[in-house]
Amino acid sequence: MTALGTPPASFAEEQALERMSQGGVGRFGRGSGGRTVRIRGNRAGLWTYLGLAAVLVGSLFPFYWSLLIGSGDASTINDPDMSWIPGGNFLANAATVVNDPAVNFWPALWNSIASSALIAASVVVTSTLAGWAFAKLRFPGSKPLLVFVVATMAVPLQLGVVPLYILFADLGWTGTIGAIIVPALTSAFGVFWMTQYLQQAVPDELIEAARVDGASMIRTFWTVGVVAARPAAAMLGLFTFVTAWNNFFWPFIVLDRSDPTLPVALSLLQSNHFVDYSIVLAGVLLSTIPLLLLFVVAGKQLVSGIMQGAVKG
Repeated sequence: MTALGTPPASFAEEQALERMSQGGVGRFGRGSGGRTVRIRGNRAGLWTYLGLAAVLVGSLFPFYWSLLIGSGDASTINDPDMSWIPGGNFLANAATVVNDPAVNFWPALWNSIASSALIAASVVVTSTLAGWAFAKLRFPGSKPLLVFVVATMAVPLQLGVVPLYILFADLGWTGTIGAIIVPALTSAFGVFWMTQYLQQAVPDELIEAARVDGASMIRTFWTVGVVAARPAAAMLGLFTFVTAWNNFFWPFIVLDRSDPTLPVALSLLQSNHFVDYSIVLAGVLLSTIPLLLLFVVAGKQLVSGIMQGAVKG
């Protein structure tokens, strides 16, 4: 029973208000009689913020420790009274790393950027294509083939190093940057990642509607699959780039010391009998700067793509 002259709230409004109050979605709703009703959402508690702060401090501490040592001198790491304030030698130590002829810093930096970018782009393209095929196309043996692809992730890289090196030696590719790019052009994890995402992100009814409208499978993939896969593809590309950038094992084996990637080049700083860890950690910080810039540039695009995909879903 409502008050005289007050129109009753519609059933849809009542249901919407109930959903928002239960799930904490939204903060204001329209009640009966046009009144604005404030709805409380779920807010993070004190322990949540403390946990996040602890994770943040634990994640940033290695960088800060590297900065402390990298901005000092050779005796800083063994100093029991070491100051927790960074010193003023970081630029000098960084200049030593860059100008060291044994490190060959700039060619190594270019090799890391070029190889990581090509690997990330190839993995995103091939994984999206294969993921679309496994998720939305029907062909004989699709499920056993997907199981086989996923099973290859259980084979460690170390088991294939010797035959892989022999293969590239017969091809004459050892010592070249192609030897680290070609084996990483596809990723079993990327195929599995995109398959699982596209199965949930793209309804089968949407594909059927595109076919009814006369769109070919290629056009359907381009207009529907690629658009839906952007958030997952951005995440996959970012983490593939980071993984390729940090890869040390295979480049250390197959590349020459005169033309290495950046992680291999920085390892040469520890080849002497006396290791100056202030120089080593200054080089480590230099190697993380491109990754930090990548996260800064791609971070907003990544988050916006994920939110866009969540809203569409």
